[in-house]
Amino acid sequence: MTYVLAIDIGGTKLAAALVDEEGSVSRSGTRPTPRTDVMSALAALITEVIEGGPSPKAVGIGCAGPLDLVAGTVSPVNMPSWRGFPLREEVRKLTGLPTVLAGDAQCFALGEHWLGAGRDSTSLLGIVVSTGIGGGLVIDGMPLLGPTGNAGHVGHMSIDPNGERCECGGRGCVERYSSGPNLARWALENGWSPTLEGPEDKADARVLARHAAAGDPVAVAAFERGARALAGMIASTAAAVEITTVVIGGGVSAAGKVLFDPLERILDDVAGLAFVRAVRIHQSTLGVQAALAGAARLASMAL
Repeated sequence: MTYVLAIDIGGTKLAAALVDEEGSVSRSGTRPTPRTDVMSALAALITEVIEGGPSPKAVGIGCAGPLDLVAGTVSPVNMPSWRGFPLREEVRKLTGLPTVLAGDAQCFALGEHWLGAGRDSTSLLGIVVSTGIGGGLVIDGMPLLGPTGNAGHVGHMSIDPNGERCECGGRGCVERYSSGPNLARWALENGWSPTLEGPEDKADARVLARHAAAGDPVAVAAFERGARALAGMIASTAAAVEITTVVIGGGVSAAGKVLFDPLERILDDVAGLAFVRAVRIHQSTLGVQAALAGAARLASMAL
């Protein structure tokens, strides 16, 4: 049995696992992402997972971006201590193993294609809808990473050239309409008065989804608005790349019907060409494990 080491790096959590060629996990571990000296925490996690387990043959890393695949560096927006950090080389030196790198959303897409809701799809778009919106493409079984490793940044496709200015500097980006914080922001600006049921509740997309499910008109309108932006992006991507399957994960996907019902209805409205209308949308089945599975698959493909 051949094993690889899969690593998933995000702003809140570091995760690692030893995974075989069928996707079974032998050993795994997680740690909170520290504000500084992330590499020391990652090194400790890698040691914890590898020691006493089967020897991996390669390492696959999914990391928040942006990144530069040519240089093997990462500059995650929510990890300020890493700017142009040579992650691929640091992990290679630490493990002595061939090491490959991709964006976390790209690994999400690859994981769902390998083991999840998009299994065996000929062409898949994976979308992570959370604090931001990330994405990844898997075409004919291979991840489409792009020259610098940033292909699939669908959250920053413009669905309205005259629309709102996005935090990235662009205008009319999907993320400005459909990410969790922007769903809640728009709802609050348009009269939403959230009922907070406990000390952990706050005026966020999770509570907004609860209100939408209960029929609150502003909450429903916020998800309709977000779904329309997502549908426009999906239809445009399908027209350009001829994807057959879309898998959506991330925290906002937990909203369930209040997101997916309007999304499918609006996509049916905005899509015209038969091959665009044929796209099927699924909710992630792997959840938070998708990016780790994708990192493992990335490493296996490098052997």
